[in-house]
Amino acid sequence: MSRMRVSPKTDERQPLYLQIQEHFKRLICAGEIGENDKFPTEKQLMEQFGVSRMTVSNALTKLAQEGWIYRIPGRGSFVNPGILAELAEGREQAETMPPDAGRMRGQGESASTRKMVGLVMPLLEDFFAIRLLRGIYGALKDTGYYVSIVLSHNCKEREKEAIQELIQQGAAGLFIFPIDAETYNEEILLLKIREYPFVLIDRYLPGFETHSVCSDNWMSAQLAVNHLWGLGHRDIAICSDIPSSTITVDERIRGYMEALKQKGAMINPALMLTDFQVDTSSPPELHPLYHHIRSRSATAYITLNLRLGMFVADVIKKLGLRAPQDISVITYDNPSSSVDLLPAFTHIDQHEEAIGARAAEQLLKLLAHQEKKLPEPFKQIVKSALVVGESTGALMVNK
Repeated sequence: MSRMRVSPKTDERQPLYLQIQEHFKRLICAGEIGENDKFPTEKQLMEQFGVSRMTVSNALTKLAQEGWIYRIPGRGSFVNPGILAELAEGREQAETMPPDAGRMRGQGESASTRKMVGLVMPLLEDFFAIRLLRGIYGALKDTGYYVSIVLSHNCKEREKEAIQELIQQGAAGLFIFPIDAETYNEEILLLKIREYPFVLIDRYLPGFETHSVCSDNWMSAQLAVNHLWGLGHRDIAICSDIPSSTITVDERIRGYMEALKQKGAMINPALMLTDFQVDTSSPPELHPLYHHIRSRSATAYITLNLRLGMFVADVIKKLGLRAPQDISVITYDNPSSSVDLLPAFTHIDQHEEAIGARAAEQLLKLLAHQEKKLPEPFKQIVKSALVVGESTGALMVNK
């Protein structure tokens, strides 16, 4: 492939990574790249634009941070359908915007009859987030509200700033997908005290009742254990790179232990792997999971998020092993698109679209009561399901 200039319209004084960003933003805005369309690989982009891997990596990272694309480890980068909906929303508002709309907004007045609600979430980089957004957008489609998304990048301080920014911008209410942390952001607690309408997604605050929608973490872990147990596995590891005190992780681990207890099995603490992080920039051979998998101390792994599931699958491959013939893997969240017939991973489907839709329904009810006292906090649980894919199989006994 020959080298190609980013665009004849691009300001050549801009850094190269910004030129690449603007090039793809124009393509997305023009509809030349559709929602969920896959981007070229980093190597292809390096050849196309004649730039270094660092330049391409910076461009893709910024596009992901700004919500234009989402990235799935091992699969690539894809156009985020959420950004297309926002662009369509912006075009619709621009067509009806009066000439002095800028001045009006500066005075804090609305330039549209529709009101804004905010969504604060850690990242927008996989199908989990896309399905969640689809549920929210679908529930709000025919209402007087639209969604403005701010990413916290899993940073506690940024999460606090995002909440404050959205409220200052006039958000009527908020969806909050809290970061993975041992303690909750005090800014969320202040919202509760001020009786500001908000709904937590995928989390709830133990001992501090708030409106929330989340999956059945305790039962879903039991589904995973039961499936592996039925295939003959007895040494089943559960692993997470998120703090174990995070409510979702804590509930899943307790569900794992309960399932083993019901089967009369001994709980082996050495198979509960939570004290680590995954850094994809470091060689996997240096990671403790690499040594654990190589030792074959477990015949099956339950990973509590998709990123970790992809990492475990990669380690298995690097060790010259096979899944499921040598080791079975179950991950949380579906790594496949809706067009895939047989998912590569056996996974826990948390029905993210239903979670998003029900969160939107809850927030709409709260907004309808703004002139009155807010209804009592309501915690809604969406049941998960186990979907069998290609990564789990019967335990092979060596003869």
